[in-house]
Amino acid sequence: MPKSANQKLRLLFEREILLRETDEENPISTKQLISRLEDCGVQAERKTIYSDIEALSLYGMDIIKVSGKNGGYYVGERDFELPELKLLVDAVQTSKFITKKKSAELIGKIERLTSKYQAQVLHRQVYVSARIKNMNESIYYNVDKIYQGIDENKQIEFFYMEYNLDKKRVPRRNGKRYKISPYALTWNDDNYYLIGYDGQSDTIKHYRVDKMENIVVLKENREGETNIDIGEYSKKVFSMFGGSEESVTLNFDNRFIGVVIDRFGTDIPVIKTDSEHFETSVTVKISPQFFGWLASLGRGVKIISPISVKDRYKEHIQSILE
Repeated sequence: MPKSANQKLRLLFEREILLRETDEENPISTKQLISRLEDCGVQAERKTIYSDIEALSLYGMDIIKVSGKNGGYYVGERDFELPELKLLVDAVQTSKFITKKKSAELIGKIERLTSKYQAQVLHRQVYVSARIKNMNESIYYNVDKIYQGIDENKQIEFFYMEYNLDKKRVPRRNGKRYKISPYALTWNDDNYYLIGYDGQSDTIKHYRVDKMENIVVLKENREGETNIDIGEYSKKVFSMFGGSEESVTLNFDNRFIGVVIDRFGTDIPVIKTDSEHFETSVTVKISPQFFGWLASLGRGVKIISPISVKDRYKEHIQSILE
């Protein structure tokens, strides 16, 4: 049999065909595989296919042979199983942080991680969400710049944007650039945040990555805290709003134990005060968002101490009533 120009690519074509066109419910026969190779400009015989399947298996592909009338070959174990890909698709399409355009691109790439038949299942799972999606496409470049600063141990500068009443993005602080030592990126309430050290105020601060523009990596080395525990930091901060840090003792109805553990984790102390209530002490950033979380639990939570936080909560509620 004369060799075609693409003959050297035969194994690569076979690998691609098996990955994209087979799964447990859709094996491909030797005859079909030969036909598909011909579509790619490659000639092959049955003997060649058997040898190539063996070579691909030795290479590490999990190729399953099915005997019988409707038998053939299919790829068994893959890097991602279908339920895992469904989770990834869900995460992408429901994320406010990822733009509509980038969501479609990422889901398309996720679909290519499985067979075309299972990709159809993933595609049927995708729906047009009415939720607000971010409109800042430059966010991906922002992430790269931030990681560059972290990797190179350098400070960064940027404009921090906000919307005016004309719905236009304008820089805060009258266009004065922010200068921060970047230390970590974290995900909170559907947004991506930079956590870093502000040398001017000597405090740890956080910034929404989609609101950052024109990031420049500086030559100056980073300053401040180098070992920020992101998990612990996130527990203290409500909706990524900062404030003074306090150790607060709270009394809850027993029915809220799940809510409290979801928020603060299982390491917190839980003290039963009577048959219907428990107390715990947590360290939090005191902010309107923290008070809003307390208010959402209604009469099921009380601030025991400190008195100063108790008074601030009363003032917060009173100011809303006014």
